[in-house]
Order: sequence, then structure tokens, then C-alpha cells
Amino acid sequence: MTPGPALGGESVRVSVVVPARNCPEQLRYCLGKLAESTCREYEVIVVDDASTDDTGAVAVEFGAQMVRLPERMGPAGARNKGAELASAEILYFVDADVGVHPGNVGAVLAAFDEDAELDALFGSYDTVPTEPNFISQYRNLFHHFVHQQGHEQASTFWSGCGAIRRQLFLDFGGFDPGLYDRPAIEDIELGARLVRAGHRIAVKKQIQVTHLKRWTLWGMIRTDVFDRGIPWTRLILREGSLPNDLNTSVSQRVSLLLVAALVVVFALAAWFFPVMLVIPPAILLSALCGDRYTLAHGVTTLAGLMTLAAGVALVSWSAWIAPLWTAALAALVTAVALLNLRFYAFYLRERGPLFAAAVVPMHILYYFYSGLSFAVGMYLHLVHDRRAHAT
Repeated sequence: MTPGPALGGESVRVSVVVPARNCPEQLRYCLGKLAESTCREYEVIVVDDASTDDTGAVAVEFGAQMVRLPERMGPAGARNKGAELASAEILYFVDADVGVHPGNVGAVLAAFDEDAELDALFGSYDTVPTEPNFISQYRNLFHHFVHQQGHEQASTFWSGCGAIRRQLFLDFGGFDPGLYDRPAIEDIELGARLVRAGHRIAVKKQIQVTHLKRWTLWGMIRTDVFDRGIPWTRLILREGSLPNDLNTSVSQRVSLLLVAALVVVFALAAWFFPVMLVIPPAILLSALCGDRYTLAHGVTTLAGLMTLAAGVALVSWSAWIAPLWTAALAALVTAVALLNLRFYAFYLRERGPLFAAAVVPMHILYYFYSGLSFAVGMYLHLVHDRRAHAT
């Protein structure tokens, strides 16, 4: 095996903790980017979460410290194990499917050196994900926009690219693998505990990482509903507060209500004109066909072109058979668009008008399943969480 680049240096002030499971190629990219860091005052600890392939061998190849868990614990337990083994005063959690920018480690150190009262920080994905397909590009840019638009004083934490003082992390018991034994909101839950106790978390928007993950539509929906939306709703209800930040801001809540009204109006319209039921799946199908093409050819504008063409054709047809209902639906969609104008303008700047056109139905879909997640999460809180608390 050819030795990889040496990681870190002699003086260790930051411990980079990377949980990894069955992702040798992604880990190789991740460690390769860490090796390019301009600041050398760090060590790298890779926690192999009971991989069944040669993921651990990649860590050894790059000279990282590597510990293999005998049984799968999930990223929460893996990060906790890495924190226990760390020797530095600052923990910098990095997911195995990201590549850090060369200045990240130095920026993390500088942030804590310049502000003695800073307890934790996190960054965001950048705008150049490696996967070319439309869904991956859309999802990654969504995350980037939300973090870049968030308040600098955060009410949560993100472990994909997040740092925290090690002693504070240990004092709080780290992430909770009992609640989250798979990738979920273990970082958000830790952030909620920290903020409730009066500790300060900052969003450092210049600290960014390149995301490697390939997203599919179903994978995105499944993650947002079962690993994000429902558990986050239950956490919010347990905490008794809804922060006006990130994707829980007031504008996002109003947008969700508008989309709920959109669904009700569409259901009424479809009651009188059942043929309108073909409109949502037809638009999504056009976006998915474009996504499949971009996966093979990397032309993301095709997804937008197909979605725009399908949308114009179907809305024109709808306006012909049910003009009043179509006008009402168009008014609600316009209201959502106006409320999220900066969001769509961001996609317009980054990927152009055709890509931005394909984002609109995806964004409506996002609000739709987010509303369902909130309803299910509230039900589980009222039925399960309160009952468990009472006993």
C-alpha cells in the first residue's frame, strides 16, 4: 500500500474527528483534503463504525489515528468515541463525505483564540458539490443557503463541519446515541442542550466544506421526514421553544401554512375536476427525468427546461378547464415565491434561470412533506413522549 499524505503536525491544538462506515473512496477524498490544510496544528482520528469493507485501511494509509468499533453505534456514538481519544482542547467534527477547505482548521483555531467566550461553532456546505445530478445540486445549495442566511449566534449545532471545546463536550455527555443510533439530529439535540444551559454557538460562514453525497428524490424525502422533520419536531416540543433561525424562521413557518392552503385548494379543485390530479406527478416526473439525465451527462439545465416546459403546459391546460381554481392555486404559489424571493434569487445567481425554475416544485414539495413531518411529530409527542415522561 502506498502511504498517503501525512496528516497534522507536531503541535496538536485541534482534534479532527471523522466517523466513517463503508465509505473508503469518500474517506480517501476527505483525508486527502485534510492533508492540504494550511494549518498543521491538528491530529485526525477516524472512528470506523464497524465497517464491512476496507474503510479502516484508508485511515491507516493516510497516517490518521484509527479506532474500529466492534459493533455499529451510529455517528453519534462514533464521534463520542473519537472525542474520548482526542488530545487537543478543540474538537473539530468532520463527516467522511466532505472535503474541508485548506484554511478550515486555521479558521477554527482563530475563532476560538479570538473569542474566549465562544463554546462551539459550525460552518456550511459550499456551492460546488461533486455530484452533478439536479437533486444533489439542489439539496446541497439548499443547505448552503440556509446556513449562510442564518443568524451568526446560532440556536443549534451541525456536526458535518462543527467544532466545540472538548471539555464542554465531555461535560455534556457528547451526542446521545441512545436517542439517535443512526444519522439523525444528534447534533441539533446537543446544540439545544448547550443553548439551554447558556452556552454560545456561532455560525462561521467562511468555514465551508465540499459535499460528496449523491442525493435521490426518495432518499432526500426519507431523510427529511424520518431523520430530520419528525425527530426535530419532537425535540422542539420537548424543549418548548421554536427558534426563529435556519429553516424554522417565521418566513418558513408562513410558507408552510401557505403550502398547506395550497394543498387544500388543490384537493377541492381536484374534487370538481379530477383530471387535475395528474399535474403534481407530471411536474415531478419531468424533474426526475431531468435529474436522471444530469446524473449521466451533468447538464443540470435540462432538469429545469423539462420542468418549466411541463409546468407551463400543465398550468395552461388547467387554466383552460378550471380557470378560477387555477388562478387561486397560482396566487398561493406566487405568495410562496414572493416570501422566498431571496431563496430563488440565490439559485438564479448560482445555476441560472432554468435550474431555478426546477427548484420551485421541489421547494413546494419540501414544504408539503415538512408539514406532514410536523403533524406526525406532534402526534408522537402527544401520544408517546408525554406518556413516557409520565411513567
